[in-house]
Amino acid sequence: MKRRRFMQVSAAATVAQAFLPVRADKNVRPTNPNIILFYVDDLGWMDLGCQGSTFYETPNIDRLAKEGVRYTQGYTPHPRCLPARYGVITGRFPARGGVPGGKGHLQPTDRTMAHALRDGGYKTCFAGKWHLTGPYGEKNLPQNMGFDVNIAAGAAGAPSTYFYPYRTKDTSKLKPGWEIGLDKDYIAGMEDGREGDYITETMTAKCLDFIEAHAANPFFLYLSHYGVHTPFEAPERLVKKYEAKLKTMKFDGPEYVEVDRTTGRGDRLTRQNNAVYAAMIESVDESLGRVFQTLEKLGIADNTIIVFTADNGGLSNRGEKNGKISGRPLATSNLPLKTGKGWLYEGGIREAFMVKWPGVTQPGFVNETDVVVGSDLFPTFLEMAGLPLEPQHHNDGVSMVPSLKGKTFERGSPLFWHSPTSRPYSTGDTDGSAVRMGDYKLLEWYNANHVELYDLSKDIGEQNDLSKTMPEKTAEMLAVLHDWRKEIDAHTREQDWGNK
Repeated sequence: MKRRRFMQVSAAATVAQAFLPVRADKNVRPTNPNIILFYVDDLGWMDLGCQGSTFYETPNIDRLAKEGVRYTQGYTPHPRCLPARYGVITGRFPARGGVPGGKGHLQPTDRTMAHALRDGGYKTCFAGKWHLTGPYGEKNLPQNMGFDVNIAAGAAGAPSTYFYPYRTKDTSKLKPGWEIGLDKDYIAGMEDGREGDYITETMTAKCLDFIEAHAANPFFLYLSHYGVHTPFEAPERLVKKYEAKLKTMKFDGPEYVEVDRTTGRGDRLTRQNNAVYAAMIESVDESLGRVFQTLEKLGIADNTIIVFTADNGGLSNRGEKNGKISGRPLATSNLPLKTGKGWLYEGGIREAFMVKWPGVTQPGFVNETDVVVGSDLFPTFLEMAGLPLEPQHHNDGVSMVPSLKGKTFERGSPLFWHSPTSRPYSTGDTDGSAVRMGDYKLLEWYNANHVELYDLSKDIGEQNDLSKTMPEKTAEMLAVLHDWRKEIDAHTREQDWGNK
């Protein structure tokens, strides 16, 4: 069998060193379960077959839903890439750490889920989109934040191109440290490719080598795909498939609809009709299928937990500047959810969320009751691994284990989101905060002096604002939100928005 190299980096290393993995003895079993976090970039809540899409084809992700539990009320810690990832890896709501704005980045002194799992005997690997280096450079690379192995992770928020060599600039034009991933236009550790290689596929191959080499450890693999973030690029075989499928589909109503100018700018896409984006989704789905195959081949599928979710809603909205809509190509529609990436409405923060824990989760169960968020994964993984919780670090995360076991799950506190660095021209959103308490969700655009209240149990699309008809509930939740922002010293800025 042909082997592909992957990067193994010690915590003190400055340059990654590649080596060939050695197959683990199939008869050796780790005491604790292996854990795989399969994390997708910019994937909308409706972008999967199991979530209701008739355009995108995701048989392997659908299989995960059938073999595990699927949460319909799963959330990301933030509607944008970097802060969402901060929230997952630290177990905190991003604003608590001043992310974004404020401090703005993961700190080298922050303790991550990888630190805790590695201290508990796990071999740890991060692959793909990291996006958390910030001003700290090498100190904040995965190999210095609890991961033994770094595959293709660094400053990049997306590859310049998804095809080898995964960059469009000559290395002479990159900043110092590019060779270890400190330039956002360079994907380090992927130099051993060839023309035509697609990063979703090659990165997956390196992850499979990691699994084979460490099947007896146990291991924690955080597989963080660059897909399905822009640029829209995919293998031609898949693009042609969806171009042909589009020709058979019919759509009603306008393709684009303007957003309410009280809370945003620009317009949103109302259809799932991007063939290249669809091909990117299927490529990510194929990656999960290859993971399934490898686990089964090694005989460790029954001792491996797989968690699937995404960092923020699909790119469905584009903003405007000086009255002109940006014109950027959009990826998808999140309907019936409102808006998408960057926004605090459900389309920006509600995510596909699935967990397969063999022998524990009920296969095919759809949990429509429990509300979970990406920040819950840190304590959840610790409890899954039989390790002590660390609430002094994962301040806001709540272990999902009771829910996964079918027991009563109580959060005990509200969910908060804070987005003080909006992008009115890019995605059309504006600065704001939100809080969810029970079925009710309140949103505040503090610079526009505007508040909205929704009962999500009856109005998942956030169409019926209750703030005027339920003034007491609105005041109660607004006070809770203000107290929280004050408690954590949340970063805010003045933004000239109003209701123009």
